[in-house]
Amino acid sequence: MKNIFILLLMIWGTSGLAQKKESQKMDEMWGDQKEIATANDISKIALFDDGNYSMFIHWGIYSNIANKWKGKTYYGISEWIMHPRRAGIPADEYMAEAENFNPVNFNATAIAKLAKDAGMKYIIVTSKHHDGFAMYNSKSNDFNIVKASPFARDPMKELAQACKEEGLGFGFYYSHNQDWTFPGGNGGPKTTKRGKSVGFDYYFKNKCLPQVKEITTQYGDIAIVWFDTPGNMEKKYVEQLVDIVHKNQPNALISGRAGHGLGDYKSLGDMNIPTKNEEGLWETVDVTNDSWGYAWYDQNWKSPKRILTSVISTVARGGTYMLNVGPRPDGSIPIEAQKSLRTSGEWIKRHPQVIYKAEASPWGHAMPWGDITISKGKLNLCVYDWPLDGELSLPGLQNEIKSASLLTRDGRKNIGTSRKNGWVTFHLPSRRSEKLVSVIEVELIGELEVHQGFGIDPVYNTIIPVAFAEAEGCSIEEKKWMEKFGEWKHIAQAQDWTLDSKLSWEVEVQEPGDYQVNLNYTGKGRIVWRIETEEGNILQNEQNSSSVYHFFEMGLLKFDQPGKHRVTVSFVEGEIEMASLKEISFTPLSSMD
Repeated sequence: MKNIFILLLMIWGTSGLAQKKESQKMDEMWGDQKEIATANDISKIALFDDGNYSMFIHWGIYSNIANKWKGKTYYGISEWIMHPRRAGIPADEYMAEAENFNPVNFNATAIAKLAKDAGMKYIIVTSKHHDGFAMYNSKSNDFNIVKASPFARDPMKELAQACKEEGLGFGFYYSHNQDWTFPGGNGGPKTTKRGKSVGFDYYFKNKCLPQVKEITTQYGDIAIVWFDTPGNMEKKYVEQLVDIVHKNQPNALISGRAGHGLGDYKSLGDMNIPTKNEEGLWETVDVTNDSWGYAWYDQNWKSPKRILTSVISTVARGGTYMLNVGPRPDGSIPIEAQKSLRTSGEWIKRHPQVIYKAEASPWGHAMPWGDITISKGKLNLCVYDWPLDGELSLPGLQNEIKSASLLTRDGRKNIGTSRKNGWVTFHLPSRRSEKLVSVIEVELIGELEVHQGFGIDPVYNTIIPVAFAEAEGCSIEEKKWMEKFGEWKHIAQAQDWTLDSKLSWEVEVQEPGDYQVNLNYTGKGRIVWRIETEEGNILQNEQNSSSVYHFFEMGLLKFDQPGKHRVTVSFVEGEIEMASLKEISFTPLSSMD
C-alpha cells in the first residue's frame, strides 16, 4: 500500500508539472501588454468605453467537430481540437472537414437581435481562428466557408449588415500569428504542397496580410480588429498589420493582443475579472459556458445573475466585458445561452445607467454584498445578496447623502439612512426589489469623497484578497492556470514565506466584537498560522492544508473598538516552502447564530 501511495504522488506531481508548463506556454501566446498605447480619440473609443458590454462569437469548423474526434471526447475549449496538445488532427484531415460544415440554420438577424436584447453594443466574430479556416469569402485563400464548404455563403456579409440594421458595432477577430493549416504560419506546415521549405514571412505575405486587407475593406465600418496570440511574432509584422487597419479603418480600435504594445487598449487574460480597479482602457473576455467554440457536452451555462454580476463587476473595476457565444453546428445560438442573455438584458434595459457610460467604483474593489458603479455623479449600489435584516452598510463615504432610492420595476422608493462609527447604513425593506440584482441610487451633497480600504461588514462575510495586503518578507504574485484545457483561473497569492514574513491589511470595523476568521491557502501537511491585531488580540492555530485553495477555520478574533485596525498574518510552523495564501475572511459572530 505504501508503494502505491508513493506512485500516486509521483504521478500527481508529474501531471501537475505538465499542466503548469502547458499553462505557461498558453500564457506566453497572449503577448506582453504591460506597456501599451491607449487610444485617446473620444469619438473612436465611445462605442468601446461607453458601451462596456459586447458579444464575442467563436465559430468555425471546430463548431461542427464539437470536441469529439474519431469517437473520443476532448474536454476544454473546442477551437483547439486540431492542435497536437488536443486531438492532433493532421492538416489535410482537418481541412477535409470543411466539406461537412453546413450551418444551415445560421441567421445573422437573429444573432444581432439577440445581442441587442442582451444589452450588448457591438459584436466581434472570428474571421479566421488558429485553424486557418476563414469564415468569409476570402479571395486570397480558398480554405474558407464559401469555397470549401457546402454552405457557400459569406455569413460575415450578412452579420455586418444585420449589426448595421440593429444599430450595433461590428468587428473581426483575426489570428495573425498562428495558422495550423497554411505553410509558414505558427504551428502550421513547414513546407508547401510542392515541398518547398518556407518560414513565417511566406505565410504573412501570402495569407495574413492579404486577409487583413480583405476584412478591413469588404464589410463596411469596423469597430474593432481583435488580433490574438502574437506569441514571439516580430514587431515589424505587427506594425504592418496596424498600419493597414489604420489606413482602411481609421475609426477602428486594435486589441492589445496585436502584440508589442501596438494595440489601442489592454485585453486581459481569458476569463479574468480583476479584484482591483484597473487604469486605462481595457476589456476582459469571458464565455457563456466553458468553451469558446461549441462543445457537444458543455452544459455549464452561466445564469442570468452570473452574467449580470460579471458585467457589473467588470464595469465597477473600470473595464469592458465581452461575453462569448459559440454557435451550434447548424449555426444557431444554443437556447440556454439565449435565455440567460435575454433575461439579463431585460434587467439592463431597466437599469442602463449601471452599465453604459458608467465609471468605476471609487472604493476600488467589490463589496461583501455586491458592487458599485457611478453614473452622472450618482452612486449605483448593486446588491447581489439582499440583507436578511434589511440593513446595508457602506464604509468610507465622507459625503452627506441628499437622497437614496431603491429602484423598482414601478419606479423608485425612498429609503432611510443613518450613520454610525463612520459608516452609512441604508435601511431597506424586507423584500428585494429585483430578482437578480437590486439597485440603490444614491445622490450626494458635494463632490464625491471616499476613503478607500476594506471595511469588515457587520452582517456579511467579508473576504479580502492578498492583492490588497502589504507584504514584508514575502511576495505577492499574480498567478493563472488552466482547470481544463483553455479554462483559465486567475488569482493573486502570497508566497515565498519565511519565519520573519508578515502580511497585513488595514481594515475598518463598524461593530466591535468577535469575528470568525478563516484563511484561504494551499500547502502540504499541517500548518500553524498566527493572526493578530495591533490591540494585541491573537489567533494561533494549526490546521491541515490542501493542494488546492481551501478556507480553513482559524478561530474568533476580537476587535475591541470601532474604526481602523491592522490585521497581520504570519507563518509559524510547517512546510513553509509549500505555503501560499490567497485570502482572509471575517464573519461577525452575530451572523453565525
